Amino acid sequence: MTGTGDRPFGYFVHHQGRGHAERCAAIAHALPPGRRMTVFCARADIFPPLPPNVEVVEIPSLFERTHPTPSALDAAETPETMHCVPLGWNGVREAVARITGWAADADPALFVVDVSAELCQLLRIASVPVVAVLQHGRRDDPGHAMAYRSSVGLLAPYAQGLEPPERPDWMRARTAWFGGLGVETGGEGRGDRAALRARLGLDPSRPLHLVIAGGGGTGTPSAPLTMAARANPEADWLTIGTVQSEWHETAVGNLAHRGWVENPADYIAAADLVVSSTGNTTVHMVAAAARPWLVIPEWRYFDEQRCKARALARHGAAAMRETWPACPADWQAALDEARAVDPARQRALVGASAARDAAGWLEDRAAALWHAEPAAALDVPPPANDVQPFVRAAE
Repeated sequence: MTGTGDRPFGYFVHHQGRGHAERCAAIAHALPPGRRMTVFCARADIFPPLPPNVEVVEIPSLFERTHPTPSALDAAETPETMHCVPLGWNGVREAVARITGWAADADPALFVVDVSAELCQLLRIASVPVVAVLQHGRRDDPGHAMAYRSSVGLLAPYAQGLEPPERPDWMRARTAWFGGLGVETGGEGRGDRAALRARLGLDPSRPLHLVIAGGGGTGTPSAPLTMAARANPEADWLTIGTVQSEWHETAVGNLAHRGWVENPADYIAAADLVVSSTGNTTVHMVAAAARPWLVIPEWRYFDEQRCKARALARHGAAAMRETWPACPADWQAALDEARAVDPARQRALVGASAARDAAGWLEDRAAALWHAEPAAALDVPPPANDVQPFVRAAE
């Protein structure tokens, strides 16, 4: 039997948004050079540059239909322990065959799943040790519970202080937290704000309110932003990311749209105040920069963004609104709350060595599983890292 250093790691990356791929890349660069890793994803083009010991295998999407199927197959009952298991999809069969075929040939030490409850269960059935990546949201259903129970460890790409309070003790016991994993951080280290704004073509003399739209949805609605800009004429409002306009909007002079940019951390560092959704990448970039912050969650499966927004508000890291403010008075109240946020609570959510710590934890997990006595293999505690949890604020 080979040692863990000879066995590769496997890694599944969901292709919605960019955060899953960015986390994977950060871990890949922090792994020992001799550790081979094979990544499976439906899109190879979403990854940052990867080290030579990592290969990406493009597989059919597990979540997108590629051809019609009979209605009787579509109507088949879904077991409560699963979420997305359509019948008759050739792409799913091909993806599953590639992953399990690789596992049979490669004899992996670990397989990280970011994210799919079904793949966690599939790999456990295939006798592969699985590490599941955690996300916020209402994930106490049988499908998620089965995935987490099937795993030999749970990797949380956020600070322990943002852990949902309802998570059970058995989950916490096998979880390691790495706040800011895979995120390019902005903030004070980017230099003089006036010079930064000049480089970005922004007026250094006026307050800048930045609105960030994430990459996992259809875009931020601009109609509420026209109202915000009119209610705050003393500030420039700027959006980055995808924005959705509506026919009834009227233009306002202090609101501009930049679309997708390659350097969002620079824009965050240049801003005086940030309004954003609560995707994982956005959250940690803003937290690292420590700016007055208003979060408005987008719809996601299992209420992921709403749960994360509530966690940020609960810990004093951001002001929160469930929906977009609908009148000038609502906007003013929300922005006043954002300006009162404690920047120290934001910075504490991001660990300086998150990628290195996560890679080390995966290596330790593999070593414990393949070399420890069977009774002790699942009892290895996660290593401490430099992200400290907050005491939960009173509800």
